[in-house]
Amino acid sequence: MTAVWVNGQATDKISVFERAFTYGDGLFATMASDGAGHLQFLTVHLQRLQDGAARLGFPWQPSDSLQALLARISAQHPRHCVKLQLSRGVGGRGYAPPQTPSMTEVVSVSPLPAHYQHWQQQGIRLQTSSVRLARQPLLAGMKHLNRLEQVLIKSHPLPEGADDWLVFDTRELLIESSMANVFLLCAQPDNTLRVITPAMNYAGVSGVMRQQVIMALLAMGMDVQVGQVTGDVMQRASHLFISNSLLGTVDVVGVDGRDYDVWPQRQQLQEYLTIQ
Repeated sequence: MTAVWVNGQATDKISVFERAFTYGDGLFATMASDGAGHLQFLTVHLQRLQDGAARLGFPWQPSDSLQALLARISAQHPRHCVKLQLSRGVGGRGYAPPQTPSMTEVVSVSPLPAHYQHWQQQGIRLQTSSVRLARQPLLAGMKHLNRLEQVLIKSHPLPEGADDWLVFDTRELLIESSMANVFLLCAQPDNTLRVITPAMNYAGVSGVMRQQVIMALLAMGMDVQVGQVTGDVMQRASHLFISNSLLGTVDVVGVDGRDYDVWPQRQQLQEYLTIQ
């Protein structure tokens, strides 16, 4: 069962004139509470929301009361999903945003998806989606509320044996899975492995866990490259894994019928991430 708070009050009612509802005008963060009831990487999540709000043109920073609510909710719900949605607030008819918006903050808590534990243990298989992501640098990387592309992706039934969609953009560059960032490991001439993850300059969501994974890989002494990933790079990869804030990291054991080996050091990566 999902519990909801709107501007600090326990309710699931918002105005039909909310710009989040009428235009998808806002942002969100999906966070995991750990076994001790603490939100993982909370400071980073809140900073990303602030950065996204600035890019959309409205000032926002987390109040003490909001942070206290998040702390109380996570303490009461260890190993849950806590979602924070920001709307630019109620606006009149028309796209033009209000000059002095009154932000609406919606916090909800729900159980982690039951199948995530199975994915973490067994890995997942991906299938390439026929839906291509549009390239829009003004929105790229942000976790904004307009997720219609993901709705279209998820509206297609997955083939038997596949767990999620792998998504490319309109220039046939790999971007992400439908709900996670992607990392590829490719052998180099000196027999070392280079980790490659798609750049988010034109499309996709730059997840908080993606940032943490990159830093952890560097701490492990790995060669990490952020850049364009074509189908040729996919063919050269020997290992793949995905990441998001609820999953942590998960091995990809197959893409479009091709099998991939599990990367032996992924468990070490988990330890660097201090995921509980």
